[in-house]
Amino acid sequence: MTKSAAPEDFLRAFHTERPAVTAEALGSGRAPDGRSSYQLLCDEVAGYRRVLDLGCGDGLLLELLARDEGRLLAGVDLSPESLAAARRRPAPAGARLAVGRAQELPFADGGFDACVSHLALMLMLMNEIDQVAAEIARVLAPGGLLACAVGGGPVGGEAFERFGRLLRRAVDEAPASSRVPSLGDRRTRSRAGLDEVLRPVGFGPVRWRSVPIDLGGPVARVWDSLSGFYELGPLDAAAVARLREDFFADVADLTTPEGTVPCGFTVHLASARLR
Repeated sequence: MTKSAAPEDFLRAFHTERPAVTAEALGSGRAPDGRSSYQLLCDEVAGYRRVLDLGCGDGLLLELLARDEGRLLAGVDLSPESLAAARRRPAPAGARLAVGRAQELPFADGGFDACVSHLALMLMLMNEIDQVAAEIARVLAPGGLLACAVGGGPVGGEAFERFGRLLRRAVDEAPASSRVPSLGDRRTRSRAGLDEVLRPVGFGPVRWRSVPIDLGGPVARVWDSLSGFYELGPLDAAAVARLREDFFADVADLTTPEGTVPCGFTVHLASARLR
């Protein structure tokens, strides 16, 4: 078994059950200016014609990208079920969608002007990140742009932080068989780390900015967003039910008279240009 086999098998199984999980969890979140994290990333590549979405999932980002007429779009993802959901979206109907690994992209050299990746570089693309970077560089034309959204930590003191604490406890109490395999490469979660990965394959310095995303709302909706974490996938139904009950109880003091709770996390927007 290769180093990537276990994580990839886990991710395929997870997304078979929840093919649109990331869009469902984060699509409603908003930055202070009203844009979603998907729209923020889409705007990073405004004006680029040939765009690849790496880890495209159910196609929400491709749908936004397709609003600019004349674009040639492509998406790649490990999950056939997620790609089936992407094909049901009307806007990116002309996109070329392929099941594949980021370490072996099924595209020709220099075929894209830009590559986007929404939370996938730190999660779905997982191990062998140096090979992933080399493949991105291969399929980009000279001067091409890589732009990605990387998840950060919670906005302090709110529901996201409390959920994280409860989730860690639930995972610690679960048997080893109910834990996710090691996912990702920590270098993708910081500016310095991304520089370390991207520079050897020809990218210039990484630009990095952090944006708070508001996921607040009715407690049940907040739970639906947070319960998309991969760590919940292997937990049995009883453990998930206990976690939900504990979460509702733990955020009771945060709940407004209208029944909403504050919840936020940080997304880092990182980009680098191929020399």
